Amino acid sequence: MSKPAEIEDMMKFAAAQFGQVDILVNNAGIQHVAKIENFPVEKWDAVIAINLSSAFHATRLALPAMQAANNGKGWGRIINLASVHGLVASAEKSAYVAAKHGIVGLTKVTALENATTGVTCNAICPGWVLTPLVQKQVDARAAAGGITNEVATQQLLGEKEPSLQFTTTEELGALAVFFCSPAANNVRGVAWNMDGGWAAQ
Repeated sequence: MSKPAEIEDMMKFAAAQFGQVDILVNNAGIQHVAKIENFPVEKWDAVIAINLSSAFHATRLALPAMQAANNGKGWGRIINLASVHGLVASAEKSAYVAAKHGIVGLTKVTALENATTGVTCNAICPGWVLTPLVQKQVDARAAAGGITNEVATQQLLGEKEPSLQFTTTEELGALAVFFCSPAANNVRGVAWNMDGGWAAQ
């Protein structure tokens, strides 16, 4: 996802397999944590390439067929997985926060440029989701503090997420399905946070 030529190959393969790409979900992401003055340049470049530029490349390649669909009226759904960090910041996550803010901006521009067509673009902004990467953070916190995983989980959530519960992949999937439904025909350019109240603070 850091190589534009390989993204082009992927999109061509998808179109060949399925006729065209009707629904595009941009969901690639990596993370690196460091203060700005210590942030490795190559890590910055990698985070921006995978978290932001890949969505641009996939979107630009998907749009022509979406715009031509439905006898030229257009139909398509572009769903960008941003993050609550597309709305607010956290220290030591400069590249990630910059990329996710960029995803929210790209979402809005894509929505505006296609506002009179059947092509919509929206972003989902999750808070903590219990992925394997997040589980590693919980495990590391538990080990470092000599505490149980349950206590480590509550500490992690308590720092940012008022609900004290993870957003689930099933909840994120259900929102994506809603964006693809007729009920969301006029939902355009939103950054919809599923963050347990994180951004509300």
